[in-house]
Amino acid sequence: MSPSPVATASTLVVKVGSSLVTNDGRGLDVAAIARWAAQIAQLRSLGKRCVLVSSGAIAEGLQRLGWTKRPHAIHEQQAAAAVGQMGLVQCYEDCFRKHGLVTAQVLLTHADMADRQRYLNARSTLLTLLGLGVIPVINENDTVVTDEIKFGDNDTLGALVANLVEADALIILTDQAGLFDADPRKVPGAKLILQRAADDAALESMSGGTGSALARGGMLTKVQAAKRAARSGAHTVIAPGREEDVLLRIARGERIGTLLTAGTMPLAARKQWLADHLNVDGRLTLDPGAVKALSSGGRSLLPIGVTGVAGEFVRGEVVACDDAQGREVARGLANYSAAETRLIMRKPSAEIESILGYVDAPELIHRDNLVLL
Repeated sequence: MSPSPVATASTLVVKVGSSLVTNDGRGLDVAAIARWAAQIAQLRSLGKRCVLVSSGAIAEGLQRLGWTKRPHAIHEQQAAAAVGQMGLVQCYEDCFRKHGLVTAQVLLTHADMADRQRYLNARSTLLTLLGLGVIPVINENDTVVTDEIKFGDNDTLGALVANLVEADALIILTDQAGLFDADPRKVPGAKLILQRAADDAALESMSGGTGSALARGGMLTKVQAAKRAARSGAHTVIAPGREEDVLLRIARGERIGTLLTAGTMPLAARKQWLADHLNVDGRLTLDPGAVKALSSGGRSLLPIGVTGVAGEFVRGEVVACDDAQGREVARGLANYSAAETRLIMRKPSAEIESILGYVDAPELIHRDNLVLL
């Protein structure tokens, strides 16, 4: 088998899961963190830029507080994250300092990616840190954000960071050997998937639910993260984190775990931001003709192709575009508010001015502000 395309990667995003960082919940696995730090130090000496996305703050906090189970109350989860973040970052700093490397803690939320200005600020900060030879250690800001604690996962955050810094590869380290065609814990004959395209629709049906009681994301979130990372041209490797020298071997092109390849050209930065806008402000339902025009014709979305409007949004906010079955096919920046869109939908663009009293643009969403999903 030919070497993995990850061998040519110059910028790597490494995501480490809670079960690995905390030794399955028994406090920080300092020895494992030290091994990853040593490997990343070697990668840096080879001229590769590395970003680390680490889970484990809440799990470490539970251990420090003497709690045996993850609490249900959000404020208690936030408290655990605040306590655990101290030990987590201290451990990374100590391990990297032994190799002469400077680290930086960067706490992000999905909301940081959803706001254009904050997205650009985060991008600028991370690229500056990488240019200085610093290792950014990134985690979700679980101490202040509730939605990310309830629904978020660091697989998605890893993919967003890969998009943000235009990484060549996302390496997701897990406690599994990789992605299997069935749950190996339940199906003895399950086979390891060595390589697939990241956008292969069959992958999601193969992925099980969430993993351990500590982890918030299972294989499904990893598959979805790979699909997201592929939008900016990043290949994804899902690999066993306890394998010896796993990062070095993957970076050399060795086939370990599952490789999910990016098969398309990277999206332009503006459209990448639209694609990664996790929280949309409204939804539009399109007729089949509009879906076809967007999907195969590279056209703008006109009001006449919209059959329904959900939610409240203003001009310039991000809206999702769904087909008649409710599948999201695109998203983009609306030229008109929700109230205005309800008035002009199903109408020709030539009638916009007579209906609204003004015309901003003939398109509801211009193709330059629209991205297909």
